[in-house]
Amino acid sequence: MTSVDTQQAPASLTEDELRTLDAHWRAANYLSVGQIYLMANPLLTEPLRPEHVKPRLLGHWGTSPGLNLVYTHLNRVIRTRDLDALCIWGPGHGGPAVVAGSWLEGSYTQTYPDITRDAAGMARLFKQFSFPGGVPSHVAPETPGSIHEGGELGYALSHAYGAAFDNPGLLVACVIGDGEAETGPLAASWHSDKFLDPVHDGAVLPILHLNGYKIANPAVLARLPEPELDELLKGYGHDPIHVTGDDPAAVHRAMAQAMDTAVDRITALQRAAREDGATERPRWPVIVLRTPKGWTGPGHVDGLPVEGTWRSHQVPLSAVRDTPEHLRQLEAWLRSYRPEELFDEHGRPRPDVLACVPDGPRRLGATPHANGGLLLRELPLPSLERYAVPVDKPGATLHEPTRVLGDMLQDVMRATAGRRDFRLVGPDETASNRLQAVYAASGKAWQAGTLDVDEHLDRHGRVMEILSEHTCQGWLEGYLLTGRHGLFSCYEAFVHIVDSMVNQHIKWLRTTRRLPWRAPIASLNYLLTSHVWRQDHNGFSHQDPGFVDHILNKSPEAVRVYLPPDANTLLSVADHALRSRDYVNVIVAGKQPCFDWLTMEQAKVHCARGAGIWEWAGTENGGAPDAVLACAGDVPTQEVLAAAQLLRGQLPELSVRVVNVVDIARLLPGEEHPHGMSDFEYDGLFTTDKPVIFAYHGYPWLIHRLAYRRTGHPHLHVRGYKEIGTTTTPFDMVVRNDMDRYRLVMDVIDRVPGLAVRAAAVRQRMEDARLRHHEWIRVHGTDLPEVADWSWDG
Repeated sequence: MTSVDTQQAPASLTEDELRTLDAHWRAANYLSVGQIYLMANPLLTEPLRPEHVKPRLLGHWGTSPGLNLVYTHLNRVIRTRDLDALCIWGPGHGGPAVVAGSWLEGSYTQTYPDITRDAAGMARLFKQFSFPGGVPSHVAPETPGSIHEGGELGYALSHAYGAAFDNPGLLVACVIGDGEAETGPLAASWHSDKFLDPVHDGAVLPILHLNGYKIANPAVLARLPEPELDELLKGYGHDPIHVTGDDPAAVHRAMAQAMDTAVDRITALQRAAREDGATERPRWPVIVLRTPKGWTGPGHVDGLPVEGTWRSHQVPLSAVRDTPEHLRQLEAWLRSYRPEELFDEHGRPRPDVLACVPDGPRRLGATPHANGGLLLRELPLPSLERYAVPVDKPGATLHEPTRVLGDMLQDVMRATAGRRDFRLVGPDETASNRLQAVYAASGKAWQAGTLDVDEHLDRHGRVMEILSEHTCQGWLEGYLLTGRHGLFSCYEAFVHIVDSMVNQHIKWLRTTRRLPWRAPIASLNYLLTSHVWRQDHNGFSHQDPGFVDHILNKSPEAVRVYLPPDANTLLSVADHALRSRDYVNVIVAGKQPCFDWLTMEQAKVHCARGAGIWEWAGTENGGAPDAVLACAGDVPTQEVLAAAQLLRGQLPELSVRVVNVVDIARLLPGEEHPHGMSDFEYDGLFTTDKPVIFAYHGYPWLIHRLAYRRTGHPHLHVRGYKEIGTTTTPFDMVVRNDMDRYRLVMDVIDRVPGLAVRAAAVRQRMEDARLRHHEWIRVHGTDLPEVADWSWDG
């Protein structure tokens, strides 16, 4: 370990360098305080009055001086070494600091020309912060240089590694707040260093900022004795460098030395791997920065200690407009930074303040890596016909849809081998989800130890597996936000683990769509498989289709949900999702053998339409249907077609329409979702007055929620998963949830006027089949032969 003690650190800075670094830091601190408090008098050219202060004080001061210190010293090391760098700002509400740094370097004005780098611009900068019509208090999409939403903690480090993958010339600094350091996702993401390839990837420099407190409680890592903390970080595979203190000059010297030491070590490790052929897993540096919370702010307020305590977390002086003493303290606090030394009479930063600032795209707020759409290239996707399964007639053959998709993904991985801008991530499930064909093009990224029995591990691999859904999601988000492509494959039931993470990503996308300077990025694509209906072997714990409900609650402009019913439709949907921009695409598809219903040409047309009539499956004969059998999902589609076949044989005079839905948002009204149908389209497809029996992959009430405003909604009856699961046979799962073919036939009989009497015997036969099923599986442990051996004979 390299330890830097601020009381004994050697003077690695000249006096001129120290002066200019301190000037930049003081200027950033001044701007941070101004954003939290002021709406006028930005340069204090007159005594501070209550009307100069915002009526509502919102923001977080406690973390800001530490973040400003990091920004200042990153500037120095980027400028002196001509580095290509990006910073992930983990502390949740560090917005004032990052905005301050961006404004000082000019990237903020470059992005927002009305926020000029002078007194008038400073006034607008201050007023807009946490103000109606302004900008958020945390680092957000509106902040130049950011790819990480500060509204939720835990993901900074995984985002940083995602940004570094396949970016060999990039240094990604990552500030981790001591509150964030306590979260489970952050704890798991320390293991990302076992996946970072020093040859093809960039470097991540974690900066663990321990200022002692969270909102109201001590921070766990800040209270660990230094030797114990070192053991923890060394156990994660890092080499700690400590910077501790509260004397600005000493801390500046120590921080400069720490940054130089870290960058030197990173350079040496990369050189060893890239030029000397070293294969040992590197021990990457981590900087542990300990400074007081609310450093340089008010020491005491109303007789209580503030600096260095949890009381400085948000707004240290909360009653400035109403309390003269607080107003006096605020003015003294602002003047303590000596703004007249930092800004000229026009409010422009003086040369000393800008001496450490890099130029052009080297500035942290101007790096194109934080606006990944600028770097994005089209993904080289092959022709789908190469992978299409032949379909001479519907339902005559079976394939495993995800295995077919795996063949296509193998070629995508191979086509991007030279440019390295596509990754497949998942929690230890690539082969389980039948995507193992990709291993022929790229193995699994792995930098830790290996054994002879291991398979497909590859120091330079681009398949990412770690049994932490949070880390997978963070990696992929960081990768996409910096201008690359990818796919997240996961068991359907456990993708819920990242519910809150995808929330933040969707909010990010919705916001960036309204920022013209943000270029569109590749969509976040989920492939959810091992799904609810074919987790009969794993049981109830693995049966949950609710992620779709969660996604469809989010911004309609950013979310898409697809339920392809067979292999060819999965290929078509995946091709569309991988080409798309600025969406979250959720694709739910099975990995078990599934009937092939559509040719590739038919699949493309059907998926483009999103929902449509399968004429070959129904018995309309040109007239209005007596009933509509609708389906969404592979197992529901099979059950609907089996029900249609039963009705054809048992009630040949009945006119039945079969409708398949691939794009679930098509059920919404057009004014609610870009993919929604007009009432005219919907009524033409589902009718306004005929019973619609809808077999749906997930929770049935979602379909009712999507269609409740439709004219025919009173006639809509949905079958789906009702949270009834166990370890059983595949068909018993649909029987238990009343979505089986026999139950669907009974639903038609029950809802078509006049059919209950005419078809009473047919209904009884369906009920008898269900009873026979229950007895059969308890004796034989397998499904009824007429179910297990069923095929479409239409």
